[in-house]
Amino acid sequence: MTLRVLSIASEAVPLIKTGGLADVAGALPDAVAPHGVAMTTILPGYPAVTKALGKAKAIHQWDSLLGEPARLLAGKLGSHPLLVVDSPNLFARDGGPYADLAGRDWGDNWRRFAAFGRAAADVAGGAVKGLGFDLAHAHDWQAAMAPAYMRFAPAGTAIPSVMTIHNMAFQGYYGADIFALLGLPSWAWAIDGVEYHGGVGFLKAGLESASAITTVSPTYAREIRDPAFGMGLEGLIATKGDRVHGIVNGIDPAVWNPETDQHLLQTYSWRSLARRAANKRALEREFHLEQGDGPLFVCVTRLTWQKGIDVLLEVIDHLVGLGGRLALLGAGDPAMEAGLHAAAARHPGRVALRIGYDEALSHRMQGGGDAILVPSRFEPCGLTQLYGLAYGCVPVVAHTGGLADTVVDANLAAINGQAATGVTFHGVTYPSFADAITRTIALYGQRDVWTQMQRTGMKTDFSWKRSGQAYAALYRQLAGAE
Repeated sequence: MTLRVLSIASEAVPLIKTGGLADVAGALPDAVAPHGVAMTTILPGYPAVTKALGKAKAIHQWDSLLGEPARLLAGKLGSHPLLVVDSPNLFARDGGPYADLAGRDWGDNWRRFAAFGRAAADVAGGAVKGLGFDLAHAHDWQAAMAPAYMRFAPAGTAIPSVMTIHNMAFQGYYGADIFALLGLPSWAWAIDGVEYHGGVGFLKAGLESASAITTVSPTYAREIRDPAFGMGLEGLIATKGDRVHGIVNGIDPAVWNPETDQHLLQTYSWRSLARRAANKRALEREFHLEQGDGPLFVCVTRLTWQKGIDVLLEVIDHLVGLGGRLALLGAGDPAMEAGLHAAAARHPGRVALRIGYDEALSHRMQGGGDAILVPSRFEPCGLTQLYGLAYGCVPVVAHTGGLADTVVDANLAAINGQAATGVTFHGVTYPSFADAITRTIALYGQRDVWTQMQRTGMKTDFSWKRSGQAYAALYRQLAGAE
């Protein structure tokens, strides 16, 4: 029996991306297809999305979707069905999905994503003739109102739903004044409904309403029961018991594969690691760094406290003092950007950065860097370290969330057993991170050990194969189709 699943997401590659959520939503249809799941993705009609659709057919319309007219367009995401909620007043705006060109949050995101959730709930509930689904899968707070609308519909929506937390820190919290505008029944304003600390919590509403909750790694599924990681929702998560599942994200080998990656100057495999040297020389030139045989660290990240960039700033002098160099790509907190510029000025030819995000450059950094730094204070899954493993760019990571689940520390036992794939450290502090840098540089000097770590990481399967199977099994369990 083929299971029909509606995937509800605010972004998906290759159409629109601001972070890892887009990679997951874009990869899931292919990941679950071999396991008897036919997935349709529904997205908001941002300019980039509607442009890619071209002259798409409208298969449904709303005269008023939270006060705005809207159409449902049908197209394709790769080889899989795609639905787009086309409401120009809500989504056809210059800028990003969540903020304007100046980086200012759109003032009506609550309305935009409540409307998106309402539309998705209608589709899941059979409002569109000829479209039927067995389960709905919502991603993060922007889609979280969909399970709530399904639950609070006059007759309820019979099919089960899954709510995936990609990052608990982003919850979509708004004032109580919006509740009357959401089109929900009065009884939805309750502690087990959409009410959260006197306001409306989008993610909270989805977590309360979904049939099951998933996070993007087993460790993060455990961590969010703790106040340090639960961001105020740890109590709710604890009440859900075994309905909370951790499934590690995968990476798409059609996109992230050093043997075929056209962004690289020189392709290579674990059998031909010597060919990586050409990429390292090219990366040094691109960042105007001194060429040398010492380790070249790279970092591709948002510049935020969560990502541990404040502590990275503290250890840069230590890293350079031990003979390392650093190339960084990212954007975010202005003070952190300024700190990185200052570090580059202190260490010309040893530290360099690019402010912004460049997908092609991120591939070249993975293919040319020796080690990638991921000092996150919390990391639900993380994809950067997975790309590093696939490219032989050894991850140096904090022991948290998906980083802990995917990187094997180079302790003596792991080295002797040829199982080590990276360096992990506990606690994002100067002493622990500086020690990890020291260990990494020492390991880099042991060429046989370093090469074995690279090969072990590159041979590890972090494709969507297992994760797709796990999602499909969960869908079937919830839909009673096992």
